[in-house]
Amino acid sequence: MLNVHNLSISFGGEYLFEQVSFKLSPGDRVGLIGKNGAGKSTMLKLLSGEVQPDEGTLATDKDVRIGFLKQDIDFEQGFTVLEESYKAFEEIRKLEFRMEEINAALAERTDYESEGYHDLMVELSDNTHQYEVLGGYNYRGNTERVLQGLGFKRSDFEKLTDTFSGGWRMRIELAKLLLQNNDVLLLDEPTNHLDIESIIWLEDFLRSYSGAVVIVSHDKMFLDNVTNRTIEISLGKIYDYNKPYSEYLELRSEMRQLQLNAQKNQEKQIQQTEKLIEKFRAKASKASMAQSLIKKLERVERIEVDEEDNAVMNVRFPVSVRPGKVVVEAEGVSKSYGKKEVLKDIDLLVERDSKVAFVGQNGQGKTTLAKMIIGELEHEGVMKLGHNVQIGYFAQNQAEYLDGNKTVLDTMLDAANDGNRIKVRDMLGAFLFRGDEVDKKVKVLSGGERNRLALCKMLLEPFNVLVMDEPTNHLDIKSKNVLKEALREFEGTLLLVSHDRDFLQGLTNLVYEFKDGNIREYLGDINYYLEERKAADFRQIEKGEEQKPQEKPAVREPAKLSYEDQKKQKALKNKISKLESRMAQLEKEIKARDKELAENYDELAANTEFFGAYEALKKEQEEVTEQWFLLSEELGE
Repeated sequence: MLNVHNLSISFGGEYLFEQVSFKLSPGDRVGLIGKNGAGKSTMLKLLSGEVQPDEGTLATDKDVRIGFLKQDIDFEQGFTVLEESYKAFEEIRKLEFRMEEINAALAERTDYESEGYHDLMVELSDNTHQYEVLGGYNYRGNTERVLQGLGFKRSDFEKLTDTFSGGWRMRIELAKLLLQNNDVLLLDEPTNHLDIESIIWLEDFLRSYSGAVVIVSHDKMFLDNVTNRTIEISLGKIYDYNKPYSEYLELRSEMRQLQLNAQKNQEKQIQQTEKLIEKFRAKASKASMAQSLIKKLERVERIEVDEEDNAVMNVRFPVSVRPGKVVVEAEGVSKSYGKKEVLKDIDLLVERDSKVAFVGQNGQGKTTLAKMIIGELEHEGVMKLGHNVQIGYFAQNQAEYLDGNKTVLDTMLDAANDGNRIKVRDMLGAFLFRGDEVDKKVKVLSGGERNRLALCKMLLEPFNVLVMDEPTNHLDIKSKNVLKEALREFEGTLLLVSHDRDFLQGLTNLVYEFKDGNIREYLGDINYYLEERKAADFRQIEKGEEQKPQEKPAVREPAKLSYEDQKKQKALKNKISKLESRMAQLEKEIKARDKELAENYDELAANTEFFGAYEALKKEQEEVTEQWFLLSEELGE
């Protein structure tokens, strides 16, 4: 499908990567990984044809369609969400327009027997057939399904795109790419602007995608759930394994250990040979043997161990002073933007040392409440900060506040005071800005490097309450892990807005979900929240209020199925989904009966009707579970 051979590209006389080769085939779902600045986005631009390589070739099969989701997009103004999304179907829309023209012309004519009338009828028939082949009767429904999957409501469909934030416009662009039926999808940080529910929907969509997908992402869980292959760019080389991210790391570590062992064994053999050479050289009768050993040693191909780029930033968030017991208190807080009410009568109490996660769909008020807490937004109601509270704030677009024309060093020096100015170079070094890198202009830094600089700058001010809005956007996986560990060790109060499930795991002990102007408290970590939400979704499904989520494929590798097998697979998935809904309902009913029995055993002991119904539920549970197992086995086959 797509062949990359000996590809090289350099900037400023230094190779970003050199002599890189790999192949993309249908069904490949590749996680393209590497540190910030390693060249991941550049590789996507090369694959899309947007950038030309210095050396090497990139060959594609005839008529291969490539879709590219970039981090920065430009939108034409004046189109609604649906109109912009329909641009994915350019050929269908042209046919639709022409068919409308023909029908209008036919309606005005009465010369039914003329050649011109006959030609119009033939053209209409041909266009109608082509329209049907291209999916013209389904594209509107498919568009609405994808938009809803990515978090849009039906009430959003007729709104102009220029009324939405950059994150929501990115979702529209992603929807267009998913609808275009491209052969190759290139996705640069697709989850940066998605909430958890939309990410889960996108995972399901991509797992069943028949073409090739190359994803640049720093969301480890997303990569593990979607990809079946990992290509890492490191120190100008690539490492390519048919494994998702976490399995790749294990395999890469094992391979490197094997290389180290082989290298040690070879070194021993080389040392023994060198000793023999020195020994034989001293004797004239053994000189020919010494020469033979020397030639043998020259022919030995030295085993090399893959280099590892283990440089990571060093982050520590010290607490300034100990605040009072109550850190933030909100009573009856509301916020509207024009006619849109984002938050309504919110009550919130955050105590000292709490670790809080704000989750929910974009546009539900998470960032708004964070900005209200730091005093950046006006609002109705009462918002009070506790005694001695000092807030450190990292905005979602914090890196955008940096002056692109300043150097890295000047950015820090201008924000420093007399007390910490002498520490600036050490701080920059801890965030991997070393040597000449501090003299780089901010505008040439990658997104992850700008985020690192913004984090470093934030540490110039003392704080005991840390409010962070999507701090992991653009950070590479190693940097994210370092940041997570620093936040885990932070002894102050943490308020964290994030959609990154892996990052949130083990980091917070309280979750607030934002939905429809309200917030709901979950007294547990992100895993507890997701379990609770899944249960809530099942209740809505049973009531028919929400569309049933797609069943996850039983196998990770893409199956090459015939049309009949695809129909059979879809039918099996529908049956399994229904059985799972029934299993959840039965488990709930049995638990209720168990509780009733425990509380009222004496009264129910002689109630044969109660026990009859109880046993019937258990028997049905066994039958449904057995049926589910058999169908799952069949689907796996």
